[in-house]
Amino acid sequence: MTSMEAESVATILCTSKQTRFNIATPNYRELDIESLSIVVTSGAQSTTAKGRGKSKVRSEGTEILSNAKLRLKAGQRYALLGRNGTGKSTLLKAIAEKLIPGIPEETRIAILQQTEVGDVRANEALPGSSSSPKANGERLVIEEVIEKATARSEVKREIDILTNAIGSADPCGSLRGLRQLRYQRLQRELFLKDKDARLRSGTRGMQARKALIAKEKEVAAMQAQHSQSDEEISPEVLARETSEAVDMLAELELQVEPTKVAETESRAKRILGGLGFSEEYMQKPVSSLSGGWKMRTALAAVLLQDTDILILDEPTNFLDLLGIMWLQNYLASLADGDNAPTLIIVSHDRDFISLCTDILIIKDKALTYFHGDLPVYEASRAEKRLHITKMKEAKEKQKDHMEKTIARNMKEGRAKDDQNKIRQAKSRQKKLDDRWGLEVSSQGNRFKLNRDLVGFHLTSRAEIEVEVEDRPVSLVLTATADLRFPGPLLSLEKVTFRYKSTLGKQTKASAAPSSFTLGEITLSVHMGDRIGIVGLNGGGKSTLVKLLVEEAKPTSGTMMTHPRLKLGYYSQHAVDDLRSLGCPPPDDSTGESPEAPLTALSLLTRDVAGALDEGAVRGLLGSLGLPGRLASDVPLCKLSGGQLVRLQLARLLWRRPHCLVLDEPTTHLDYETVAALRDALRDWEGAVVLVSHDRWFVRGVVEGLVQDEDGPDAEEEDEEERERPRRRVVYRLRAGQMTVLKGGVGEFEEGVGKRVRKLMNL
Repeated sequence: MTSMEAESVATILCTSKQTRFNIATPNYRELDIESLSIVVTSGAQSTTAKGRGKSKVRSEGTEILSNAKLRLKAGQRYALLGRNGTGKSTLLKAIAEKLIPGIPEETRIAILQQTEVGDVRANEALPGSSSSPKANGERLVIEEVIEKATARSEVKREIDILTNAIGSADPCGSLRGLRQLRYQRLQRELFLKDKDARLRSGTRGMQARKALIAKEKEVAAMQAQHSQSDEEISPEVLARETSEAVDMLAELELQVEPTKVAETESRAKRILGGLGFSEEYMQKPVSSLSGGWKMRTALAAVLLQDTDILILDEPTNFLDLLGIMWLQNYLASLADGDNAPTLIIVSHDRDFISLCTDILIIKDKALTYFHGDLPVYEASRAEKRLHITKMKEAKEKQKDHMEKTIARNMKEGRAKDDQNKIRQAKSRQKKLDDRWGLEVSSQGNRFKLNRDLVGFHLTSRAEIEVEVEDRPVSLVLTATADLRFPGPLLSLEKVTFRYKSTLGKQTKASAAPSSFTLGEITLSVHMGDRIGIVGLNGGGKSTLVKLLVEEAKPTSGTMMTHPRLKLGYYSQHAVDDLRSLGCPPPDDSTGESPEAPLTALSLLTRDVAGALDEGAVRGLLGSLGLPGRLASDVPLCKLSGGQLVRLQLARLLWRRPHCLVLDEPTTHLDYETVAALRDALRDWEGAVVLVSHDRWFVRGVVEGLVQDEDGPDAEEEDEEERERPRRRVVYRLRAGQMTVLKGGVGEFEEGVGKRVRKLMNL
C-alpha cells in the first residue's frame, strides 16, 4: 500500500494500492490505479493534524474518492462528468500534479485549469530555474505560448551562460559555466526526488528515500566542486570539463536551431488562429488582454505541448462557436497521429464532448466508466434501470405468490395432518430464506452458484437492487407579474450604435478586433417569445445586449419598452462579480475583511429589502438548488461557480420579470444543471432573449426541441405549441448586421463548419 500526503499543494491527501513488482515498462499514456482515495482538507486542518495519524487526518477532511479505480487507456478521449461539488477539479489537479501514487514522474501531463488562467503545469517553477528576463505580462502572445509550451527561454538562458563562459578570458570559465548548469539541474532533480519521497511509503517509500539521500550527496558534492578555487583544479579535470562544456553547448543549440524554432512557431500560429487570434492580436502583449483572451492564450500553450495526458477543464469557456468547433476537430485529429495523448475533458457543452470515446463519471465517491458517447450512456442507463425495475417487480410478485402458497399449504397441512404439504411448504420457505434473489448473472446468463458466487452457500443470490438515482436537478422559475395590457416588451426600430472614439480605444484593448457598430437593428420581443442571438466574437452581441438592458443608448433609431416591463439581465460576468462581492479586499490597517462574509441568504435578503420575508427568500433559493445551510452558512467566496449562477438567477427572479436577457448563462454549470435550466426556460411563460455559444442549449430553449431528433417528445412539444403558440427566432449578428436564420442553429453551425474546415487544412 502506497500513500501520499500532499501538504505542499495545499490540502489534497491521496492513497492508492500498488504492486511491489516492476511487471513491465510503463506506458506513460495509461493509468491503472487501484483503491484510490482522495481527501481534501483545509490548510489549518493540515497543519494541526501533523502527528495525529492518517486516519485522524482523513476524518477531518472532505472525502472525494474512496477505494475507487482510476483506469485510463492510452489514446482514449474521456468526458469527466459529475455534479458541481463532486470533486472533478480536485481529481484533475491530483492527476496533473502527480500527487496520486502510481503516476510515474516521467509522465508528461498538461492541464488547462478553469480557475487559474494561464497556469500550465509543464512550466512549473522549480528550484534552480530562472524565469525569462521579460516578465510574463510583457511577453507577446506568440512568445508566451511558445515559452509556456517549450520553456525555450530556459534553454536560451543555459546557452547564454555557456557561451559567455566559453568566450571569457578566464581559463577556468568553461568549467565554471558547466558546473553552474549542472548544479542548477541537480537542484531541480533534488526537488522531484524530495517530492517523490514525501508521497510514498512502505517499500517504495524506502527506495524513494534512499534515492533522495543519494541525490542530496550528489548535490553536496557538486556544490563542493562549484566552490573550488582555480588552484585546486588539476589540468586534466580542466581539459575534460572544458570539452564537456563545448559538447553541452552544441546539444543545447540543436534545440533552438532555426528549422525547429520555425516549425514550433508555425504550429503555435496555427493553433492561435484556430482559437480566434488574428496576426495583429498574436503580437499584442499578454498584459493588454482580457481574462477571456488570456484563457485562450493558456489553452493554446497547452495544445502546443507534446504530452502523454492532456487535461482540459471547461476549455470552451470564452470561446465562440468557431473556436469551439475548431477545438473539437483539432482534438479529434490528434487520434490520427502516432502516440496520441490520452484526453480528459470537463465541459458543460454536450455537443463539444461528443468527440469523446468514453464517459468517466464521478459519483458517490467512486469512478464508473462507459464506452460510448453521452446520449448512448444516458439511453443505456435508462434502459438498464427499466430492465432492473421490471425484474424486481416480477420477482416481488413471484415472492408474494410463494409466501401466500406457503401460508396456505402450512394451514391446510396442519389442519389435515398432511405431511407432504408441510414438507413442500418448508422446502419453499427454505428457498425463500437461502436461495432467493437474482437468477441471472451479471452477463445475463442463468445463475450458477459454483460459477457466479463460488464459496457462498447460504443467501447466495443477491437481492435485486435498483440503483438509487440522485435527486434530479430541478430549477423552478417564478411566475411573471401581471402585465395588465398587451404590447411588445421591447422594441427596436432601425437602431444604430457606434462607440465614441475614446470608448472604442478602451474596448479594443480588451476585446477582439471588430467594427464596434450596430447598423439598423429592428427587433421586437413579446410575452412568451424565444429569441436566440448567435454569432462569432466581435459581431456585436454584447453591444446589442447592452442596448436591450439600457446600459447603452442608441446612436440613432427608436427603442421602446413596455411601461410595466420588469427585466432580468444575466451578465456573462455575473459569477466574477459575485465572487468579488463575496470576497472584499482586506482592511489595510487590520488585514481583515471589514464586514462579515456575505452568504446567498444575506445577499438576497439585502436585495429584496423587505419585499419578501425570510421564508419566501429561502423558498426561492431552495427551488434553484441552494437549500438550507448552503444558503445561510456558506460564504459566497466558497460557493462553486454553478451555485453562484443559481444565486444570480434568484436575484433576477424574485422580481417576477416578464423578460429574461441571458448572456452565456451555462458557463460554470454542470451538464445536468444545464439540462434542467434548458427545460425550465423552454416552458417558462415569460420572454427569453438568449445569447449563447452552446448549440444544444439554444436548440432546446429557443427552437423548443426536447431532443435533437424527431421523436415522441418532439411531437408532444408540437401539441403544446398549438395550445400556446410562441414566436421562436434565431438571429445571427455579423459585423453589426442582424439577419434571421431560417434554418436555426443548424444553419449557423453549417456555415461555421466550412470556416473550420478551411482552418484545419491550412
